[in-house]
Amino acid sequence: MSTARPASKLLVALSPLLPRLELDAEGSALLAGLADAEAALARLEGAGRMTEALRLLAHALPKREAVWWACMCARAVPDPAARAEDAQALDAAEAWVRRPDEAARRAAMAAAERAAFRSTEAWAAVGAFWSGGSMSPEGQPVVPPAEHLTGVAIAGAVVLATVRTAPERAPVRYPRFIASARDIGTGGAGRLPPEGEG
Repeated sequence: MSTARPASKLLVALSPLLPRLELDAEGSALLAGLADAEAALARLEGAGRMTEALRLLAHALPKREAVWWACMCARAVPDPAARAEDAQALDAAEAWVRRPDEAARRAAMAAAERAAFRSTEAWAAVGAFWSGGSMSPEGQPVVPPAEHLTGVAIAGAVVLATVRTAPERAPVRYPRFIASARDIGTGGAGRLPPEGEG
């Protein structure tokens, strides 16, 4: 019986993602000619362009996996100043990943609003809301979210997680977060021990 892991979900075409990465000329040149997001990730990591690497992952992962990744990053960097509303937003985002129906999607946005859009957890929940459906209130004409909006929310969530509580730890967090995304991309759970444990 084969125990090989599935092919990475990061093996997606790079060209549609490039406009979402907000690269400068040097970054664009760095990725020129690459076919997929996995190759681009390796190139960005090698060049030390970690924020761009995180942004790439946020857009390259499928939406459910991207929201889950933001949740794992939030749990990896506990915030002693977090409020109950932040924890509720995290729970709502994870609930949507487990059961991505309309009720869970709208509950995620309601939780993000209560958290005042100020935390990694809140933006993970926004990423769930922006995954599909309509951005209008229920019963109003449908206004679908743009395809890239979940990636925008998740990039914001993960970058926030890299600098919270102890911004000087960002260089240690980058590789942990990238390893989590790679694990999720091949079917893993992407779980990371919270800082201070393990």
